Amino acid sequence: MFNRTTVYVLIAAFAAALGLWASQRYFGHAAESKWPQTQAVRLFEPARQLPAFSLRQSDGTQLVPGELKGHWTLVFLGFTHCPDVCPTTLAEMAKSQKQWAQLPEATRPRLLFVSVDPERDTPDRIGEYAHAFHRDTLAATADVPALESLARSLSMVFAKVPPPEGVPADQYSVDHSASMAVLDPQGRMAGIVQPPFDALAIAADMTALTQAGSR
Repeated sequence: MFNRTTVYVLIAAFAAALGLWASQRYFGHAAESKWPQTQAVRLFEPARQLPAFSLRQSDGTQLVPGELKGHWTLVFLGFTHCPDVCPTTLAEMAKSQKQWAQLPEATRPRLLFVSVDPERDTPDRIGEYAHAFHRDTLAATADVPALESLARSLSMVFAKVPPPEGVPADQYSVDHSASMAVLDPQGRMAGIVQPPFDALAIAADMTALTQAGSR
């Protein structure tokens, strides 16, 4: 199961952020010439192909990389028992989703909420949780090894945090990256969005990228 520590999460998150920063520094000029200027979304070039993955969506169907093609997608890791970061982020992103709702459904940006707590978060539960913020949010999960593989490919991390002594074992928490991964219309990782999140800026960026088309 989860055998990482909070210290590991912080170190790994720093390393991942450093790697993304280096990519942005090295490829930044190419990204600026290829896509519209963005405020909140930090793009980098070249976009990175993701390894194969398979998640179980809230409706019971499988979510594989090919199903994300044709849309710009924001991917956020979290869990339904999250006390602060997850509900705050999903509430803020619901504002963004309302802003880009006028875009054609066939190309409209997507938000994918991936629960990294499959022990407690069933597909039904994550669906109810995510849709309470916005009905269009995609919600999915998988077993821990599959989630760890996906998180690594997105330069993200998560770790189970045992509860304090005397607290029931099932009252644990999960530390996880607070940033969002940005996938391009080919399903490749093309950038990140880091907190604090500005719903209007994110919506403007995702709308501009969508209108610029798949390149």
